[in-house]
Amino acid sequence: MERSVFPKDFIIGTSTASYQIEGAVLEGGRGASIWDVFSHTPGMIHNGDTGDIACDHYHRYPEDIALMKELGVRGYRMSVAWPRIFPKGSGRSNMPGLDFYNRLVDALLEAGIEPMVTLYHWDLPQALQEKGGWGNRDTVLYFADYADTVFRSLGDRVKKWNTLNEPICTAFTGHWFGRHAPGIKDASLAVQVSHHLMLAHAMAVEAFRQSGLDGRLGIALNLYPIYPASQLPEDKKAAWFADGFYNRWFLDPVMKGAYPEDMLSVYRENLNAPVIRDGDMEKIAGSHVDFLGINYYFRKIVKSSESNDFLPMEEVRPEGAEFTEMGWEVYPQGLLDLLRRVHRDYDGPCMMITENGAAFKDNIIRDGIIQDDDRVSYLERHLEKAREAISEGIKLEGYYIWSLIDNFEWGHGYSKRFGLFHVDYNTLERSWKKSARWLKRYIEENNL
Repeated sequence: MERSVFPKDFIIGTSTASYQIEGAVLEGGRGASIWDVFSHTPGMIHNGDTGDIACDHYHRYPEDIALMKELGVRGYRMSVAWPRIFPKGSGRSNMPGLDFYNRLVDALLEAGIEPMVTLYHWDLPQALQEKGGWGNRDTVLYFADYADTVFRSLGDRVKKWNTLNEPICTAFTGHWFGRHAPGIKDASLAVQVSHHLMLAHAMAVEAFRQSGLDGRLGIALNLYPIYPASQLPEDKKAAWFADGFYNRWFLDPVMKGAYPEDMLSVYRENLNAPVIRDGDMEKIAGSHVDFLGINYYFRKIVKSSESNDFLPMEEVRPEGAEFTEMGWEVYPQGLLDLLRRVHRDYDGPCMMITENGAAFKDNIIRDGIIQDDDRVSYLERHLEKAREAISEGIKLEGYYIWSLIDNFEWGHGYSKRFGLFHVDYNTLERSWKKSARWLKRYIEENNL
């Protein structure tokens, strides 16, 4: 690959999330989150795993930053745990929690690594859940206050922000399908939660703009290129519906200031949701982002189905394809297709790949190094598609790999490993994988 294919300011980084790596759930005045409660609920998490200790990043962050520095990445996407800042969700801020993130940001900058901070990566304070969680409109106001507090604490040094990570997972996986915290199965509530999340995003953007701080705001959406299983009209219609469900319902309010009318009609007809108050859409329309974060893992192939309530779609598993340990298809072309689509349909926004990566078994060890050639191949092919997108004039500014280290993978517990660095969960020792050594060379060879 030519050295000139990536712009000089293109950033290759890594990503993590607070509950997945920090541990120390009872230290520094931290309150309980919905994931503390959910992970301790029998039957919710593989093997009964919890994030109580996770990777102990709370104590071992200097070691993790040293690994990033040696790796050569220039960016690190992290999240702040809301219950570390407001143990009860609101009220007086918790200074030890703010101090932890101040130390972490300072250490990153000292190592020459630019932090990108996500305000909400799913760890809602349990005290707010007990008041109705994201189904309670007051949570939007609490989030705005929390966001303002973090902005004012870190905003003199942090210049890139994500308001929310994957709101579809909070709204639908957590409230419709019940597979994530808080584990509710209520489709009407889920759609209402999705609106409250979009409103919370807008109010966080407003708080930042009013703070006078210098920086750029985005939101990280997990998006899917969606393809019909055939050229039959009913399959094309199902694919468009799936695009509305997974993509447009969250893309359109962020990028266009309005919900897609076809999905709004479906939800109102079938679920009597969402309730949108006067002024809500004006706030959402005024919350223009400086960049769109895209989490990409796999595509969806969809066919028509009448067996799925009012969701007339069914996913099709492609035969003979390559899959990760998560059962997700490896499809690098989907990343390029997705970037092209967003560039075309949403007026060419600045974009960053805020998550891309893969879980594999990681059980082949030679010379003390995990030989994760499958991950090397995965990253190399997806980076090539990122390069192609840039060469086409798509404004792609960065690529953040999920994840820096193996971690607590939500409902899968510690059974799935996404990390560039291996974590021994008995000793918490970090060690290099072949993919990390490959990435170090890649960064050097491409002058990144």
